[in-house]
Amino acid sequence: MRRVGNTVIAGVTALALCSGAWLLWGGAGAGRPPQPAAAEARAGHGRQAPAAPALPPSPPDRVRIPAIGVNAPLTGLGLTGSGSLDVPPAGDDNLAGWYEAGTTPGETGTAILAGHVDNAEGPAVFYRLGALKRGGRIEVDRRDGSVAVFTVDRVEVYDAADFPDGEVYGAAGRPELRVITCGGGWSRSTGYRGNVVVFAHLTGSRG
Repeated sequence: MRRVGNTVIAGVTALALCSGAWLLWGGAGAGRPPQPAAAEARAGHGRQAPAAPALPPSPPDRVRIPAIGVNAPLTGLGLTGSGSLDVPPAGDDNLAGWYEAGTTPGETGTAILAGHVDNAEGPAVFYRLGALKRGGRIEVDRRDGSVAVFTVDRVEVYDAADFPDGEVYGAAGRPELRVITCGGGWSRSTGYRGNVVVFAHLTGSRG
């Protein structure tokens, strides 16, 4: 597979994740997905914590985020004709995806995971992503038998119009991970107005 940089992803990356179909068809009464608290956002931004040594490239097969109950298989994602990141099938509420033309989780660079916040049936794989806190653990099972362990640095929510492409997808000199779903405000006409983004870095591995 030809590997390309994350910079080819357009700023509309996760909008296809964001229709809010469950809320539109009556789920709103059950409450909207949690959004990041201010304390989990930019505190400490600009000061990098030490990272574990990078791992060799290997495709990921599963992601686990114990604090929010995520344990989901991963499918490869490409780009749509408009240049945005494609999305996992909406009908599977426990499936996330990874940008397979970019960095694999654990190697040097910025790896990208994305998943739906909900579908027409109810909450989906990353419904509680906005509740994740700094210091939380994300584990990615890799095809070579290793497990890449990441620690959350911050959790942000961005309006779609202000999505910081370079900050989210830009190159990194250490192994980093971004996990993306929908968030921010919601309306019946446009769905979710933005994205929740988790920033994390590699702090260990096992295998």
